[in-house]
Amino acid sequence: MKHIVMGTAGHVDHGKTALIKRLTGVDTDRLKEEKERGITIELGFASLTLPDGRVLGVVDVPGHERFVRNMVAGAAGIDLVVMVIAADEGVMPQTREHLQICALLGIRKGFVALTKIDMVDEEWLTLVREDVRDFLRGTFLDQAPIIPLSSLTGDG
Repeated sequence: MKHIVMGTAGHVDHGKTALIKRLTGVDTDRLKEEKERGITIELGFASLTLPDGRVLGVVDVPGHERFVRNMVAGAAGIDLVVMVIAADEGVMPQTREHLQICALLGIRKGFVALTKIDMVDEEWLTLVREDVRDFLRGTFLDQAPIIPLSSLTGDG
């Protein structure tokens, strides 16, 4: 049975851990400090059985620039990336850095999760989506799906 490993990438506080929790039911933030500060520091892991029986392993990486080494360690060896971009902030510095790291690691598959759509209106969402598409132009995620969603409400 084939296992697939998906890793998160994206700016701090854009909803990577919340998305993984919504998908798998697992809170990948385990450390007391992570819970207190509300940010991922160490790599987190979860899994999900897909409808066809394959197992999707999930690696949740930190988004804060101080923990980029942990992000690189987590992204090495993944099959695909979910680039998490919050709709209320759009593309940010660690979004750019994480995309470059994924490209350097040879990752060639993935998609974008446009999170926190419950915090913006349709007009703003359209603008952010266009900005994200421009940001991805010429990268390995150039034609990747952009999936708007809310981990809080479950929309998307």
